[in-house]
Amino acid sequence: MHRRSFIAMAASALVFLGCGVRAAAPSKMTVYKDPNCGCCREWSKAMAAAGFSVDVRDTDDLAAVKARLGVPTAVEGCHTAIVEEYYLEGHVPLEAVQRLLRERPPVRGLAVPGMPPGSLGMGDDPQASYDVYAIPSGTGAPYLFMEIRPRKV
Repeated sequence: MHRRSFIAMAASALVFLGCGVRAAAPSKMTVYKDPNCGCCREWSKAMAAAGFSVDVRDTDDLAAVKARLGVPTAVEGCHTAIVEEYYLEGHVPLEAVQRLLRERPPVRGLAVPGMPPGSLGMGDDPQASYDVYAIPSGTGAPYLFMEIRPRKV
């Protein structure tokens, strides 16, 4: 068989086999935030740019959302998002969300307490330093899930 014929046949086979394969649908993410919060808007935009299907819901009662989800007061952040079976509290970085969805640990969610300067949505500073906590399912205290430390520039 001639090389060109083989390449054309192989390419046709790949196209044919690929017809039935669909890319996974993006994970849907619902973000609850204060209507006037710009950093929450920026965090949501970053998640959308990363491929999540983001539904932003402004609310004047974030405390009710956090209470319904069981977010511990000690790790509360600026906004609360839900992606699949997990919640994301505050300025959780993209790499932590991706790891969560890849590894699927037995947790209720991830949290970045407060509003750390330089975190995603707060300027995304390569020199930022903060921690991401996992909130276990059932009983147990939040534990360190990921450390964000200054990146080499």
